[in-house]
Amino acid sequence: MTISRRVALFLLAFGVWSYLLWPTFMRNIFNSDRSWAQGSPTAYLIVHLVIAVVSLVLGTVIGVIGWKAYRATRS
Repeated sequence: MTISRRVALFLLAFGVWSYLLWPTFMRNIFNSDRSWAQGSPTAYLIVHLVIAVVSLVLGTVIGVIGWKAYRATRS
């Protein structure tokens, strides 16, 4: 499969966007009043933590694919 340079840049931008968005989002969720009940994490925190981790993993995989495709189009 051949990935165009434009698509490679889009995939790379998606990977970078994931690392800009999700850490900030998780910091906000972690500090939310709904995340903690009597010092223990709530389901709200756990669900959002899982979503953030999965999104970061997918962002990493998509970013690596984009980077490799971009490097392949340079030559």
